[in-house]
Amino acid sequence: MSMQTDTAPAQMGEIQGRSLWADARTRFFRNKAAVAGLIVLIFVSLFAIFGGYFAKFEPDYVDFSLMGAQAYRGVPSIETGHYFGVDIDGRDLYARTVQGTRISLLVGIVGAMVAVIVGTLYGALAGYVGGRTDGVMMRTVDILMSIPFMFVLILMLVIFGRSIFMLFLGIGLISWLSMARIARGQTLSIKNKEFVEAAVAIGVPRMTIILRHIVPNLLGIVIVYATLLVPEMIIFESFISYLGLGIQEPNTSLGALINGGTEQMNNGTLWMLFFPLFFFLITLFAFFFVGDGLRDALDPKDR
Repeated sequence: MSMQTDTAPAQMGEIQGRSLWADARTRFFRNKAAVAGLIVLIFVSLFAIFGGYFAKFEPDYVDFSLMGAQAYRGVPSIETGHYFGVDIDGRDLYARTVQGTRISLLVGIVGAMVAVIVGTLYGALAGYVGGRTDGVMMRTVDILMSIPFMFVLILMLVIFGRSIFMLFLGIGLISWLSMARIARGQTLSIKNKEFVEAAVAIGVPRMTIILRHIVPNLLGIVIVYATLLVPEMIIFESFISYLGLGIQEPNTSLGALINGGTEQMNNGTLWMLFFPLFFFLITLFAFFFVGDGLRDALDPKDR
């Protein structure tokens, strides 16, 4: 009996618990599509960050012998250093695709971060305070959501100037509305939990409860929404750049490159469209796959 009693604590010590995040990580890596999307995102990010070191030409360098009507001669070639060919203005398409991918990713990630931070704090505050304050704050969100998003963004770019900063700010500050509604709904179900009531009972300030207890418990759904919001931001930026109101020369984005490629489709220069469109599509699909994988992994019903 004594031997069994002595071995019991040792056996219990070997048992290790698993956190919800560990379970979510395991479920995520079992999702082959999500893992493939993550690998593609890593590849695209490395291309955007380090791809410029392999370019033989600067993004704004113009080869006058290959511009205009002679652009069809600038086919993709390793020997000439134009790996993706040249665009209609005789500029190296590889270097510009690297630059465009970098800027499109920045717009998507920064815009999503602004939207998530503003929307989460706004929604958590409205849901926790409740009452008339909640009603006024959410009716304000409803009114803002009734305003056409694209119209407001175009108006901001026209009034305040077309710049990368204004594009970041405009996309982020307008896209937080949906996040606010999601955060508010989750907060309504969290604020009545025992740990929140305990914090209220010991006199913890309201903002401290929101920041230390409410917001951390929204992290799962915030991460999922952010991964699905990034491709949406990239699409918005690409559309704005396609209209000529987004990134301005000498900078470029995938949307601007796709716009330039579509204008030259009938001139036998399909590479001008293919390479930017390829990176645009694989980036979007990768984010969607990763977002779906995170949603399945963090779904409370599966825990």
